[in-house]
Amino acid sequence: MILVLSPDASLEQIDHVIERVRELGFQPHVSRGESRTIVGAIGDETKPFAQNFAAIPGVEQVLPIMKPFKLASREFRKDDSVVYVGKVRIGGGSLAMIAGPCAVENYEVMDTVAKYVKAGGANILRGGAFKPRTSPYAFQGMGEDGLKILKDVGQKYDMPVVTEVMDPRQVDLVCRYADMLQLGARNMQNFDLLKECGRTQTPVLLKRGMSATVKDLLMSAEYILAEGNKNVVLCERGVRSFEDSTRNMLDMSAVPNVKGQSHLPIIVDPSHATGRPDLIPSMCRASVAAGADGVHVEVHNCPEKALSDGPQALPPHQFLALMGDLRRLGDALGRHFWAPTEA
Repeated sequence: MILVLSPDASLEQIDHVIERVRELGFQPHVSRGESRTIVGAIGDETKPFAQNFAAIPGVEQVLPIMKPFKLASREFRKDDSVVYVGKVRIGGGSLAMIAGPCAVENYEVMDTVAKYVKAGGANILRGGAFKPRTSPYAFQGMGEDGLKILKDVGQKYDMPVVTEVMDPRQVDLVCRYADMLQLGARNMQNFDLLKECGRTQTPVLLKRGMSATVKDLLMSAEYILAEGNKNVVLCERGVRSFEDSTRNMLDMSAVPNVKGQSHLPIIVDPSHATGRPDLIPSMCRASVAAGADGVHVEVHNCPEKALSDGPQALPPHQFLALMGDLRRLGDALGRHFWAPTEA
């Protein structure tokens, strides 16, 4: 539940509220605004003594929230959250373009792709160093060597970098190199990994599981938020369906659905959703039109030689044309791709 404190609540009263919340067996989360302080009390609202919150000095109103996700809910925070990845702003009218190859293959490919996506207007560089693959015989990534390449290239082009982390034991390592941690669809409900990422302050890109509901996605985000990391960006990347002409089914309704229930930014990944370069541009445009806070696109300078997901990667010339369309669309909607120099 949410405790709305009086505008004139003193610091002593606020501290007392937090102390009482803990004593009653709840976990407090404090949000301080310009004129109000609210305290989220995370726990079982059905406990009989939960009603005692209203009697604490300094508490003006108690708002019960029966949704299982509380910190991620609109009730906890009315305004859209903004997440900074390096100097890049996501949310609140600022759009992210995350682009790069599926996997870090070597320095030359990473450098070439980064040059093109930077020129096109991408503001975050992606590349996988640890790759979860369906087949154990497929390319699994370069590990720490890949992380070093990704960081070096990102610094060269003044772009923050995002890469996937697959195991709680990898979190500290990946945090040394990446500006944002990606949790892939297969790990959306890896709760130990969610909690480990929540103990950092590194922004997290949380992808929707291939069979997950929107509620499941928000519950996974709650794990991260509950550990203290408020820098969470959600990602719709398609769900499993009976349709076999695309890799997955892109649930475009998830964007306004999430926006109505949560304050967290959400972006869309049409590359993994469709698996088809011919559909990616139109789905990117639809994503921005639907209200997404950005898109995530795989780009490779020679898709036929890519070690991972080449068939769904856009070649550079198509990416450059796409960015022109998205800029015009964003301008028409009053939303813009955030450039690092603007921070």
